[in-house]
Amino acid sequence: MITASNIIPLFVAIPLAGAFLISLLGKRIKRLPDVLGVSVALILCGLSLLSVRLYSIYGILTYSVGAWKLPIGIGMVLDGLTSFMLVTINLIAFCIVVYSVNYMERYTAKWSFYTLFFLMVGGMNGVVITGDMFNLFVLLEIAAVASYALVAFGTDRHELEAAFKYAIMSTVGSLFILLGIALLYSYTSTLNMADMANILAQKGTGNITLMVSVLFLMGFGLKAALVPFHAWLPDAHPSAPAPISAMLSGVLIKALGIYALCRIFYNVIGLSPTLSSVLMFLGTLSMVVGVLLAIGQWDLKRLLAYHSISQIGYVVLGIGLGTPLGILGGLFHLFNHSVFKSLLFLNSGAVEYSTGTRDLQKMGGLTSRMPVTGTTNLVASMSISGIPPFNGFWSKLIIIIAVVQAGRFGYAFWAVLASLLTLASFMKVMKYAFFGELRENLSRIREAPLFMKLSMGALAFLCVVGGLLLLPGVKEVFLQRATDVLLEGTEYAVIVLKGIK
Repeated sequence: MITASNIIPLFVAIPLAGAFLISLLGKRIKRLPDVLGVSVALILCGLSLLSVRLYSIYGILTYSVGAWKLPIGIGMVLDGLTSFMLVTINLIAFCIVVYSVNYMERYTAKWSFYTLFFLMVGGMNGVVITGDMFNLFVLLEIAAVASYALVAFGTDRHELEAAFKYAIMSTVGSLFILLGIALLYSYTSTLNMADMANILAQKGTGNITLMVSVLFLMGFGLKAALVPFHAWLPDAHPSAPAPISAMLSGVLIKALGIYALCRIFYNVIGLSPTLSSVLMFLGTLSMVVGVLLAIGQWDLKRLLAYHSISQIGYVVLGIGLGTPLGILGGLFHLFNHSVFKSLLFLNSGAVEYSTGTRDLQKMGGLTSRMPVTGTTNLVASMSISGIPPFNGFWSKLIIIIAVVQAGRFGYAFWAVLASLLTLASFMKVMKYAFFGELRENLSRIREAPLFMKLSMGALAFLCVVGGLLLLPGVKEVFLQRATDVLLEGTEYAVIVLKGIK
């Protein structure tokens, strides 16, 4: 057990060490950033898959940082939800690092890109494994600050403007989160999440819990880009380099926003019927508003950014429903969205890399010159639209069935409508960008380089086989254990504290 728990801090230590080494040596040795970057990402991906196995053998693992015993010291926890999120983050990060080997050649300071990238990955992993409220905030800020710099990485005027807007709005969200943590600390006199949940259960929830819930909903809702806290995302995501757009939409808004909301509202405060209704309403609002705003866009990356808002709505609707099937569907869609949205942003990067434009009206017939990009984009488009047998269909179907079972027929109607509008939006993308006749000015373009194609192909493969995660045996190991952690609610704290003792 002692040996097994030693894996937990490695999810923060390895990316931080990678960032340090790349920043130290990357300038001097040309290919070192690529080699180190891919190696670190591969190690993290392997460790995250190992964490699923360790949890199935030992159950909940805890790690105490330094000599201080929990719950007084800083604690790290590995459970079913943690391992699920670690796999999601590090699998996508690995694919994006491979893609970046070729894509980031157009930028001069590739070493600084990898340094910031692994700071962001380390922060996200830290948010997922920490069992301490204040450290959740600190690690969240490490990931967020790195993401501000990465949005502005190209240093064009619109990139700097988008990064500034993102930084300001995200900082406001962070202030709400910090104030909520301070109020909870003043009420419970502890920062350990499990200990805090126990004290809240003993003292009972009052007005302070309501106030804290509102603050967290605004703070983490802004990090997750839920409507009406979404204004920063349509500017920030298109402005960033394609690998960063993929990382932001694929995993950052989920690790810093959705995961933190789930962990705190289910396992610390407890999900009340009122909070459940608010989450379902915000999820549905995001779902519909996001897709309606996306349909009218002609900038490919901006269109994809609005769809991130819409798809996060499905995740929040399922998780906010609070039923076993709803939570499972929400978490499954979180994983699926990480895969197909990352792929779509990487596809948009490949198109821009080859054509020099993101305007759909200036494209056409690209599949004839870029068959791999065209095919993988079709797969991702069908996945996000919920067309069988791709992964997005299964998670959307589970969410809609869960909503119908709960008697929430209005929410089911909006979920189906949003999916149909998503299909219409991506039919437009395929028609204007990839189908039809090739424009004369695009007759000399080439397919994306090898590493970009490898990454896009791997994610497209996951879109095709993603439904297999619902097979008996696989579902229990990966999805069901993450769902069970949330279903345990605040009782989860008792299990964690028992593990510590």
